[in-house]
Amino acid sequence: MVRLLFLALLLPLFSSAQTADTVRLRRDLLALTTTPEPRNYLHEASLNQAAAYIKAQLGAAGAQPTEQPYTVNGRTYRNILGSFGPAGGPRVVVGAHYDVCGEQPGADDNGSGVAALLELARLLGQQKQLLCRIDVVAYTLEEPPFFRTQQMGSYVHAQSLHAAAVPVRGMIALEMLGYYDDRKGTQDYPLGPLKLLFGSRGNYVTVAQKFGNGRFGRQFARRYQAAATLPVKRFKAPAWLPGIDFSDHLNYWHFGYPALLLTDTAFYRNKSYHEPTDTLARLDMRRLGLAVDAVLTTLCAL
Repeated sequence: MVRLLFLALLLPLFSSAQTADTVRLRRDLLALTTTPEPRNYLHEASLNQAAAYIKAQLGAAGAQPTEQPYTVNGRTYRNILGSFGPAGGPRVVVGAHYDVCGEQPGADDNGSGVAALLELARLLGQQKQLLCRIDVVAYTLEEPPFFRTQQMGSYVHAQSLHAAAVPVRGMIALEMLGYYDDRKGTQDYPLGPLKLLFGSRGNYVTVAQKFGNGRFGRQFARRYQAAATLPVKRFKAPAWLPGIDFSDHLNYWHFGYPALLLTDTAFYRNKSYHEPTDTLARLDMRRLGLAVDAVLTTLCAL
């Protein structure tokens, strides 16, 4: 009943057209997974092609996109940024990395996160009024050999916010949101007993965060679960638990910003993680769209 009341109060903010479009999600994934070479750090041309596509889509959404270039080992890599809502005041960052690990298409990891980011940007561009600034950021160099280093695009971005003393309410990392399996036994966990609590079916989205993540994390997790029309599991754990920091949100923690992970649980479910079989054909566009819809509803309610 509480959930229905919450959604009813939010309903006037949206029209029926303001929901994720699975055709556009598929189009974005095709563009990302069909670059001439896999979009990893060794193939600059393909990374740049993906970055140019992301920048063009953010521009079409009304974001006036910018680049954040930086140099690693003599090569230039770039984050792509866009903003919605009022320019001043505290902001929320929503990010997803567009590079892949190795020689594989990376449809779920992390084409699905980037496609979700682009579709969210289009929906944000349709909102008549946003009460806070929302920055959408597509990061480079999340994957090995740069993971957990200062060369990660998200580290570069978070550091730039901190250096400029930018007030940030919180950050949301979109990391692998397209793979679902309703069969029993398809969901694994870092600790076996968690299966008794969360179940063995890989059919949900997880909002994962560390203990002590602050008010933003609590509010987002609670409201996202209330808004979503697909199953959502809220998971909070110590930062040392394997998987809890396996994405770009960890770099915002370094600078004291609340940050959380929205994911299909990656390799705990998708056994094509970092494999050539991580293809578009294995993803569920409908549920990817539902995950995006709940992000939009939650951001507009925060």
